[in-house]
Amino acid sequence: MDPRVVKQLLLSQWINNANSLDPSAQTEDGSVFGLLLNDLLGSSDSSDTGISEAASSVMTGGLPNLSYSSVLNGSALGALTADSGSSSAYDGLIAAAASKYGLDPALIKGVIQTESGFNAGAVSPAGAKGLMQLMDDTAKGLGVNDSFDPAQNIDGGARFLSYLLRKYDGNASSALAAYNAGPGRVDRLGLTTDEAIRDRLAELPEETQRYIGKVLAAARQWSRQG
Repeated sequence: MDPRVVKQLLLSQWINNANSLDPSAQTEDGSVFGLLLNDLLGSSDSSDTGISEAASSVMTGGLPNLSYSSVLNGSALGALTADSGSSSAYDGLIAAAASKYGLDPALIKGVIQTESGFNAGAVSPAGAKGLMQLMDDTAKGLGVNDSFDPAQNIDGGARFLSYLLRKYDGNASSALAAYNAGPGRVDRLGLTTDEAIRDRLAELPEETQRYIGKVLAAARQWSRQG
């Protein structure tokens, strides 16, 4: 099958998906991962197949410059809190995933801090697990067999985040909204730019509005720390 067709099928499935608030939205999109994402994005091998070429075009190479522009008021973008946790035990894994998927390590740390507070054993009420809070179906589609294994969880979460950044042309706010509320919701609202997010921010769940600001604030702080 033409890889462009496969990619379009994936995006169409997401656009038509009805996503719920909270990490269970990830599950609904995760069913698409199980069927298509492994074929489109799953291989890191540089084979001659069209699918592998499509995977390479989506997952490798440098990302556009990320815009950490404010999407919430200043109160949501404060300094790291006392319960932000420590990244030191996972710095090597984060650096490896960042290099592999073309991400800023500070952004990965921001997601982990916000999702789990660097608690590898974290489980949400909805069933999201591990450092980057992956739902089981999504984890399987990303090749994660054990969400409590930091190496697998960080690799899978970074891979998902990298795909979302590619999907939204490097816009961090859009990608983070999709990570939290599901790509379908973001697509239906047309939240592909900072301007669109500012204009329609109130149409996102309050949890997602806070989530974007928290992750971007944390990412800024981790970036300053080096």
